[in-house]
This record gives sequence, structure tokens and C-alpha cells, in this order.
Amino acid sequence: MRELLMGNQAIAMGAICCGVGLVAGYPGTPSSEILETVAKRNPGHIYVEWSVNEKSAMEVAAGASYAGMRTMVTMKQVGLNVASDPLMSLAYIGVKGGMVVVVADDPGPISSQTEQDTRHFAIFSKLPVFDPSSPEEAYQMIGDAFAYSEKYHTPVLFRPTTRICHGYATVDVDDAYQEIKPEGFIKDPKWTIFPSLAYQSHLKIEARQPIIAEDFSSYHFNTITGNAKARSGIATGGISYAYTCEALAALNGECKLFKVATPHPFPEKLALEFLSGLDEVLVVEELDPVIEKELLYLCGKYHLPITIKGKLTQDMPNAGENKVESVNWAIVKFLSLPISPAGMPFDLPKLPVRPPSLCAGCPHRASFYAVKQAMKGQKAVFSGDIGCYTLGNAKPLSMVDTCLCMGAGITIAQGLHRAEPDAVNFAFIGDSTFFHTGIPGVINAVYNQTDIVIIILDNSTTAMTGHQPHPGTGATVMGNISQKISISEVLKALGVRHVVTQNPFNLEQTITAVKEAAAFKGVSAIIFEAVCIGRGEKASLYSIDPSKCTGCNRCLAELGCPAIVKDDKKVRIDASACFGCSLCLQVCKEKAIGSEKK
Repeated sequence: MRELLMGNQAIAMGAICCGVGLVAGYPGTPSSEILETVAKRNPGHIYVEWSVNEKSAMEVAAGASYAGMRTMVTMKQVGLNVASDPLMSLAYIGVKGGMVVVVADDPGPISSQTEQDTRHFAIFSKLPVFDPSSPEEAYQMIGDAFAYSEKYHTPVLFRPTTRICHGYATVDVDDAYQEIKPEGFIKDPKWTIFPSLAYQSHLKIEARQPIIAEDFSSYHFNTITGNAKARSGIATGGISYAYTCEALAALNGECKLFKVATPHPFPEKLALEFLSGLDEVLVVEELDPVIEKELLYLCGKYHLPITIKGKLTQDMPNAGENKVESVNWAIVKFLSLPISPAGMPFDLPKLPVRPPSLCAGCPHRASFYAVKQAMKGQKAVFSGDIGCYTLGNAKPLSMVDTCLCMGAGITIAQGLHRAEPDAVNFAFIGDSTFFHTGIPGVINAVYNQTDIVIIILDNSTTAMTGHQPHPGTGATVMGNISQKISISEVLKALGVRHVVTQNPFNLEQTITAVKEAAAFKGVSAIIFEAVCIGRGEKASLYSIDPSKCTGCNRCLAELGCPAIVKDDKKVRIDASACFGCSLCLQVCKEKAIGSEKK
């Protein structure tokens, strides 16, 4: 069948067609749609789960792979940090059924706290990595990744970037799929890692690296094209290959072109064939100079008098994602091409700056505002975490003083308290993040008797990445009804003695609850329960009575709700944006805001 697919959908369909039996992951943009597509298009025999975090997902998949099942793990680049412990050991232990770890990199970054290049992790862990250059190629390449995993009994990394993950293309999808019956787990000492075994495994890993590199030199997605007699060449991979081809076609540029689809182990034999006869090479890649360094190493190893240009020579940007425009200009300079308006992309006008903000009606706004009001006049620090609520750092709320990584808000607050015990330290964390990596921090605080206030923003979903379920929602990605895990009961079981559940839209009650929690000696916690507006229904809409509005702008200045807009000297509520949360109604001292309609 021919289908228009997003890159993530193509990866999922490729995995289904080549016999994947288990898929586990944790939601993270730009990777989330891969697992969701497997769940949606599941032929019926594939087990799919949103795991509580990436480490758990990696280990679940490893167990199934030990029994001979083909497995796939999905995450974004920062999720690999969480999963790195089992991955590094899996590189030594090996696998039985093919195991592909899909790590979606986010150059830019567009929706991440850091830029990271998973190709470095492949080098660090000594694992093969595949780098698709289009959704069509991703569909085909995922099957190759499973095959190489089984051939060399190793996990394999698969690294699409944002523009591959979220780009669309017409893909020829096989209407048949494999259903591979796993052999089952066979007991063997090799599955138990010990120092002596690790030493022997390390020797084997080092011995196989040149063998895989030789294998990759004949891999059909690694190609040399273009003008074989040219003295200049371009080496590229991933989405940058598509940009390079587009630029060369538009500019009528001629050179030798090397596409690297498997950056590690580097296909040395094919690379030397590419370098033969060249005087200079431009390397176009994102994020880091991985291909560039490999070519520099080969030039040194074989004493090749070739100039390698790229990020290290400032001929390509060394941060952020590549764009068609930046690649065009780099190639024009490298090949000394005339600048032709017909060959260059249009310089589009810049879009107006639109800072991100919490949605109109978002319960997190009410939570932040209540805490802010409760702590007026007191010395307080507000540690945040990764999620929609990170947007609480923006004015006028200004309620996220720190944000490091998933689950760190609770532990950062503990360190701040030890350094500055006279401040009230709050830690904000979402419900999904609480299950992901928040619980160990709570245990640490209780065990070490640290005075902090934990605020759990429970909106009953993993909102930031597309409303995926989690252990607190009572549902799974396969559509099953699960036992709903109570955050309140978990906190009490961990030893938190002051636990309160509160609707943040009841402003006065919430302020009182915050004051009581802040005065409590030891670890205290408030669970703010209110459903994300993306999953709820609109309540009563609100409007402002112009005859009562004094133009004090308090609602606008203190809440920053997108539904409240300036109207001459006064304000009004945009009915199309209002969600009827009633927070502005409770803030307005003039009683100028009232219910308009259902």
C-alpha cells in the first residue's frame, strides 16, 4: 500500500512489518508518535507499553529480547541519559532477539532542554547506529537495524532527528507483516554480568568493530554519487543529505557526494574510496562534527593531503539544526558558485515573536498563582521540573526559579534548603514526572528529614508530549483499564506526614493549604488536582462588564492568561479562548467579571 506517513509513523510501520513483538518507551517530543502508531496499527500480537521511564522501557525490552523476541524502545535524546545505565551493560551482555533503540534527536533544540547528538553515545557505548535521511528511508532502514542487531547479537541505535520524525512522505508500506515466535529464554551464564565476563565481552566488542565497519562499507544506504572526477566532495548524512541534494540541484553544483547512513562503526573502506582523488571536503551534518572527525582521522591515518571543512573550521554552524538556507550558502562558498537568485531559497519575512505561555484555563496557572499569593512577603524559592509547568517561569507568574532535568526539582530544593535553611523551598513536579523520576527524590527528602514543600501538579495526563497515559490515570496505551496508582497513597507510604489534595481553582482554600504546608516541619506535599484543558470540556464562559471594570489591569498583569486581552484602557475576555476556569473571577476585586453562557 502507498501511504502518506509522518516519519515516526513510517518507523512504526517498518517495525510492525518486520516482526517486532514488543515496543516500550516513554513519551518525548519528537519521538512520541512512534509508539502510539504501533499501538494504533497493532495487528494484535504486539505488546506495547508506555513505561514509567526510559530506563524501565530499556530493561523490559531487554528481557523480551533475551527470550528471542524482536523489541523496540523509543525515547528522545535526553531520555537516553536516563536509559544509559542498562544500555551500557547491554552492549556487553548482548541480545538474542533483534533490539532497536530509537532515539529521536532534537537539533535546535525545538522542544528539549539540551542539544545532544546520539551518534556520540553510539561511539561511547560501541554500538552500531543508523541515521535515516528521509521518512521513506527510515521505513526501510528499521528492518535493516533489526537484522544487524541479530547478526551481531547487539542492541542497535536508530537516530532520526526532528525533521525526519515529523516530516511527511509517501511510503510504500508492505501490506503483510511478520509474526516471529520467540524461542524462549534459555538459561546461560552469559546473561549475568560479572567483572570477568565484562572484560571478555569488551575484547569481543573491540574485535567486532572493524568487522561491522567493513560490513557497513557495503551497506546499500551508504552511497557515493555525483561527479567521480571532481576534486571537491561533500560528506553528509541524515536530513542534511536531503538539504545538500536540494541545494546542489538548485545551484547546479557538481561535486563528489558521500552519504553516511551508519556513522558508527564508520564505514572506513567506503570513506577511503570517497576521499580518493579529492583536494577538499565539506562535511554537512547535525549536531556535532562526528563524520568530520572520522574523515580527519582517516586523513591522518593514511597521510592524505585533503582539507576537511565543517564545524571545526567554522564553515558550518556548530550549534542548532541545519536549514536549507544555511546549507545553500555553505555550498555556494565551498564550491565558489555564483550567487543566483533562482538557485537560492527565498528569504521569508520573520514571523512575529510569540513567547510560549500556559494555555487559557490551565490549572497550573491557578496553582502557581495561589502559591505566589501565599508566600507574599516571605523568602521562598520555587524549583521546577520538565513539563508544561516549566512555562510558569514566564512573567507575570515568574514561579519557576530552577529547572534542570526530569525529577530534579524535588532534589534541587533539598540542596537549596541545606545551603539556605531560612528560605521556604518549594518543588513543583507534574504527575507523570512524579512517576518517572520524582519518587526517589521524595524518599531522599524523608530519609534525610529535609524541610521542603512538594507541589504535585496532577492534571491526569502527560500533557506536554501529547496526552499519553501514565500510572496515575488508570489506563494503558493498549486500551486496557489498569489499577490507578494514587499519588497521595504513594506519598503517605513513603513517609510524608502532611499530604493534602486540593483543587487549585478554589483560590482561597488553596492559599490556606499552601500556608499550612509551608509551616509544617519536615516534608509536606500538596497535590493540585485539576484536569488538563486539553482533555476537559469548556465550562461557563466569562465576560467583563465594562461599566464595572476600572482598568486596574490586575487580572491581566497578575495572571497572564491568553484569554484576557487589552481593550483600549480596559480589558476584555476573548470568548474563543476562554475555558471558564473562574480564576480571573476570583482575582477581580471590582467584581467586574461574570458568567456569560455555557
